[in-house]
Amino acid sequence: MIPVPGFEGREVAVFGLGRSGLPSARALQARGARPVLWDDGVSGRMQAEAEGFQVEDLTQADWSRFAGLVLSPGVPLTHPKPHWTVDKARAAGVPVIGDIELFARAMAALPEGERPKVVAITGTNGKSTTTALIGWVLNQAGLKAHIGGNIGIGALALPAPKGGEVYVLEVSSYQLDLTQSFAPDVAILTNISPDHLDRHGGMEGYVAAKRKIFDRAGVALVGVDDDWGRRIAGELPNAEAVSVADFDGRLTHAGQDVADLTQARSLPGRHNAQNAAFAYATARALGVPHDKAVAGLMTFPGLAHRMEEVGHVGPVRFINDSKATNADATRQALASYPRSYWIAGGRAKSEGIEPLADLFPRIAKAYLIGEAANDFARVLGAVPHEVCSVMEAAVAAAARDASATGQPEVVLLSPACASFDQYPDFEARGEAFRAAVLGLQGAAA
Repeated sequence: MIPVPGFEGREVAVFGLGRSGLPSARALQARGARPVLWDDGVSGRMQAEAEGFQVEDLTQADWSRFAGLVLSPGVPLTHPKPHWTVDKARAAGVPVIGDIELFARAMAALPEGERPKVVAITGTNGKSTTTALIGWVLNQAGLKAHIGGNIGIGALALPAPKGGEVYVLEVSSYQLDLTQSFAPDVAILTNISPDHLDRHGGMEGYVAAKRKIFDRAGVALVGVDDDWGRRIAGELPNAEAVSVADFDGRLTHAGQDVADLTQARSLPGRHNAQNAAFAYATARALGVPHDKAVAGLMTFPGLAHRMEEVGHVGPVRFINDSKATNADATRQALASYPRSYWIAGGRAKSEGIEPLADLFPRIAKAYLIGEAANDFARVLGAVPHEVCSVMEAAVAAAARDASATGQPEVVLLSPACASFDQYPDFEARGEAFRAAVLGLQGAAA
């Protein structure tokens, strides 16, 4: 845990008791604050009470007594409309912050010689893989890197800081919206495409939230293979532009040839070349020698649910890319293979799959699941497809058709949709895919 100073002896409201809420309360209490917790869900309140925290219905509280409101990033700050806790906090002049802001204040309070380095990664797609890859490369090079934030362990639940160590944090647009003093040593924006627009009031609000990662950053690494990234890079005087537009299998950095990524089994495709470029640039910025940085890239084992090979039946490989919850993420997956048997569908995002039309010739056949199945069937038109509705049926049908060719083939789960129509999250969807694959006759992991 990372104790958070600055609120000693004062009450702090904490709303939302998920991945960030309870760790925030523990971190505040560890330095003498008196957190007051509430959640709309009974289970969160019960866990807080079991840990001995003060649980109080904040709808009835006197908000003038609070030194701050720590808001879960899953709770609306501005759009579609501010949450009632935000309205109450603002009416009482109480600052609204999040767990990453608490983390930033904890880091700033440390003596300079005891302050670890901080790497922060955001973006619409690729941020989880980039975060995990950077952590892997740094640890393989002999540094002590802690990985968390919006991936895995909440930032404040990571081990207490020590000089010479590194925190590698994935941060979402929701978390960045709740920061004022976050100052990472290396800040990364992977890419930007439309996502979560309802929570930010449109594209400009979404981009503004992402851009906040650079407000107080040291090294700024910006993906410039999309229009928004190019615009942001042009606005930052010291930004290092990262592009893989001309990627041909070789990774380059600052005009120099770095590595042959075709030899890195867990980093296929142009999108993973971008992840690798960010990881290499970060490692070098933190003093990792070239050879050790490249060795880390080559040995990366990959990340669950991100272009993860989960099994095979004879020459047919099954790829789990359940993390692809929008068309732009699925574009990266479809473009990674000359031909695939594609499983897609779920709860569609606003853009649907129309932006993928140029990749339809790569689809041997599509197998459609979830709420979006019939709409996607209409968009696919003459592209061979089958409405399967559920994962098990889609995997069985795709395995049947791919195996019938007798050739090496790829069955690709890359849904281009949210999972919430059938699964609680993309991880559960990916595990359902894995289970269905391993249940096939002749399947091997």
